[in-house]
Amino acid sequence: MTRHQIRVGLFVACVACACGEVEPGDSPAVSRAPEAGEPFFTNLRQLTFEGQNAEAYFSSDGTRLIFQRTGPEESCDQQYTINLDGSGMRRVSNGLGRTTCGYYYERDERILYSSTFHAGETCPPDPDRSQGYVWPLNDFDIYTSLPDGTGLERLTTEVGYDAEATLSPDGETIVFTSTRDGDLDIYTMNVDGTNVRRLTSAFGYDGGPFFSPDGSKIVYRSSHPETAEEREDYAAMLARNLVRPSAMEIWVMNADGSEQRQTTDLGGANFAPFFHPDGERIIFASNHQDSSGRNFDLFMIGLDGSGLVQVTTHGEFDGFPMFSPDGSKLVFASNRYGADQGDTNIFVADWVER
Repeated sequence: MTRHQIRVGLFVACVACACGEVEPGDSPAVSRAPEAGEPFFTNLRQLTFEGQNAEAYFSSDGTRLIFQRTGPEESCDQQYTINLDGSGMRRVSNGLGRTTCGYYYERDERILYSSTFHAGETCPPDPDRSQGYVWPLNDFDIYTSLPDGTGLERLTTEVGYDAEATLSPDGETIVFTSTRDGDLDIYTMNVDGTNVRRLTSAFGYDGGPFFSPDGSKIVYRSSHPETAEEREDYAAMLARNLVRPSAMEIWVMNADGSEQRQTTDLGGANFAPFFHPDGERIIFASNHQDSSGRNFDLFMIGLDGSGLVQVTTHGEFDGFPMFSPDGSKLVFASNRYGADQGDTNIFVADWVER
């Protein structure tokens, strides 16, 4: 289950010449008008223009993004980098299997992402959704490479799901989600893959973690089944390497796993949380205002659960927000201005604090 898989409509070293420029070539960013009710945004720009593009995260110098993409040139998500002006889009994964959750680290000298290619070079099959909407827990491991895709190293080797990896502000700790102990929990490890530590242990799904700007806290999404029926359903899905994402709330804990506490109580699917630069607020995606569950918008809330504010108002999907390192910009994925129904593209806006 990857952070990119909730969206409208579907809600390591590179081998030979596998890595390279995207065939369509460079496409400069296009200015777009924010929707009515989006006063946090000025200078909104669209960076990608077709296919499924999501989970775009800034380099530490704020000049580049790494993101995952399924476009006309491939059948399964691969990792790409792009300059903030929309130029230089380049595939940096090897084109095999499925990838997810890219992130810059080591002062932008390396990148992290997860891939299934060790388990099979073809794209993993989609799950059977005859029992409702589910996410697959593919056999991902976490890899690191140079920003051009060369110099691949494998950081995890456990059977099962190791993904959703991000980095602490001091560059010393990776936080990630794993099924290695039989449930979906959050772990940390050193940047070389050593000293793995489990942070969560409550029955249910804990994942999508990000550190606070000062590194003292971790924000994450969580779904803890409460009734016997819910627990039985979750366990049955997990045994089939599946999970239902329809009910999740935002949680916060200290970086050592202590003081785990729930921040939102909105109902629906609340996910993709990221800290505001002030460290006192969280921006996240939620469908709690839409009874159909299809329309996701961005919201912001205080760590204590107060001060909920709506950030986006587009009528379809907005998700995966991340502030630039200096706090001046916000990048997110959206269905707005899609060339085809269900297209998800990357947008960046200058942030106006209210």
